[in-house]
Order: sequence, then C-alpha cells, then structure tokens
Amino acid sequence: MPMMTRYAGYLIALASALVLGAALLSQYVGGLQPCVLCVYQRWPYVATILLGLAAGWAVRRSRGAAGGLLALAGLAFLIGGGIAAFHVGVEQGWWQGTSSCGAMGGAAASLADLKAQVLAAPVVRCDDVAWSLLGISMAGYNFLVSLALAGFAIATARRSLKEES
Repeated sequence: MPMMTRYAGYLIALASALVLGAALLSQYVGGLQPCVLCVYQRWPYVATILLGLAAGWAVRRSRGAAGGLLALAGLAFLIGGGIAAFHVGVEQGWWQGTSSCGAMGGAAASLADLKAQVLAAPVVRCDDVAWSLLGISMAGYNFLVSLALAGFAIATARRSLKEES
C-alpha cells in the first residue's frame, strides 16, 4: 500500500487540527473575535479531525472503510468550503448574512439581563473583515484551504477504494 494512502487520514487530521488551532489562536491570543459564520466554519474541521483519525486507524483493517471515511472527510471539507464561500459573499456585500450575523446571544429575561448581555459580549458582524492578507480575508483563505483539503481527501479516498477492489 502506498505511503500516502496509509497516512492520509492522519495527515487530514493534522491539517485540520492546524487550521482549527490557527483560528483559536487568532481568537484567544490575537484578540480577533469570531462572528457566527466564523464559528460555523470551525465545525467541519472538528469532523475531519475525527474522520481522519478514524481513517488512519481503519486503513490497517480495511482500505475500503478507510476510503469511505476519507470520502466523508472530503465531503465535510466541501461543506466547510461552502460556508466559507457564503461568508466571503457576505463580507463582499454580494448577499445578506444569516439572521444571527451581528446578533447578540439568547433572549434576556429582563431589561437588566439584556443590558448586562449587551455590555459583556462584543457584537461581531459577519460583513466586517476582521483580518486580511493580500486582500483576502480569513474566510477567503479558509475557502481555499477547504477546497485543497477536499481535493486531497477525495483523491486519496478514490485511490484507497481502487486498492481495495
């Protein structure tokens, strides 16, 4: 079995952990508070960490099962890329964000609770670009990374499934 196929799941888990770690570092160390769409973009990486680890474990027992898990990881990356593309569109003003973009948390029980909630939580709008490099926002980079990782996961899944048959 080729080395890339053998370690693809672990590579996907590692790449996903690095991307998710960078997002968390930018939030907790860099002070960039995420909007709701930023948070939604993180969930596919959590899924691909788990799928990648499972594929890495499964490849020794069944390349077909590992291939299926890698294909699911590819799908999760495509979903994350779709969320990122939607976010880029909101940032560029091509369409409106979700109703929770720029909204505060849950409903307050009283006026004092609402005031405390407003003062405690920063409002982060989805259409404000918090950080960019070379004119590309974090959502734009996430779109590109998600597509690249989806391509890798799907190509490796196909290779793994071919080896099984």
